[in-house]
Amino acid sequence: MTTIGVEEEYLLVDPVTGLPVPMADKVRAAAGLGHLVADQEVHCELLQAQVEVATPVCASLEEVGGHLYRLRHAIGSAAEAHGCRIAACGTSPLRHGHPVAVTDQARYRAMLAQAPQLVAEQLVNGMHVHVGVPSRETGLRIMNRIRVWLPTLTALSANSPLWDGHDTGFASWRTVIFSRWPVSGMPPHFNDIADHDRRVQRLLDSGLISDTGQLYWQARLSERYPTIEVRCLDVQLRADDAVMLTGLVRALVETALAETTAGAPTLDCDQELLQASMWHAARHGLSSTLVDPSGRQRRAGEMLYELLRHIAPALDASGDSRQVAGLVHRLLQDGTGADRQRAALLDGGLPAVTALVLAQSTMP
Repeated sequence: MTTIGVEEEYLLVDPVTGLPVPMADKVRAAAGLGHLVADQEVHCELLQAQVEVATPVCASLEEVGGHLYRLRHAIGSAAEAHGCRIAACGTSPLRHGHPVAVTDQARYRAMLAQAPQLVAEQLVNGMHVHVGVPSRETGLRIMNRIRVWLPTLTALSANSPLWDGHDTGFASWRTVIFSRWPVSGMPPHFNDIADHDRRVQRLLDSGLISDTGQLYWQARLSERYPTIEVRCLDVQLRADDAVMLTGLVRALVETALAETTAGAPTLDCDQELLQASMWHAARHGLSSTLVDPSGRQRRAGEMLYELLRHIAPALDASGDSRQVAGLVHRLLQDGTGADRQRAALLDGGLPAVTALVLAQSTMP
């Protein structure tokens, strides 16, 4: 069975005001003292009001869920020990009038010098799913095939509607924030691995990016692991929604691998259409339409059904069909994280949003 791993990013916030607090170093240190996490499982992020966790390599969704619950609990307990809480939301609903401190690492200091305003507004949190692939060449062919489904995944994962205390009108404002970096958005189509490596090297040689970590495509080949990394997802309010998305991503990659092995043609879609489709998905989430590869707008529910139909054999083969289908059904009933944040905002304003996010971020 194909291996999987998940990375999640969380905000650290004041439980009363909901404002981000620069406590990352202390929280990371305290989490390590609890013997519930290993050193390689908790990482610093660009800003000191964020932490990142990474699961070990997993074979099943049950493993992924167990590790995410454990890590959220450990980081949540460490945050409470320092008077703050973790918030698993894609954007910070509120921000200070002054920027949060940048983590003191050379790479992050260089990013601050390169784009100070972008760094100041980088209070955004994603979820990255790594899926094992046999080789970089195969991984690239898989990436070419799954590009057309990334907007649907973004709509499903939308959990960042609020910014600076108001509703942005976007379900995933994080997607918009991240699209402003030099190399971001939908990954291009590559002819082969040599074409990929040549084009990446040209970006490095130009000095426009300092390392391959600044390839902020919404799916990319990982430089550290033998995986393809799907990065278009907002972090999820609930850990089990993250498990659902992990199951969908793995099945999508496994479906693309089977098509590659069988020599099936790759579905062609223009880059500009995909980019606009991603913007549309970030704007509406599941509340309106999504755009299919032909350029036709369809109801979001229809596109989700098409995705599930497309990956059904892979879900069956891994034994994940029942679990993923049940979680998808619940999400359609309850709404995305963006829908739930908006409902809380209407019911009780920003305090209700803070209460919702803090309660669900560490929910067992």
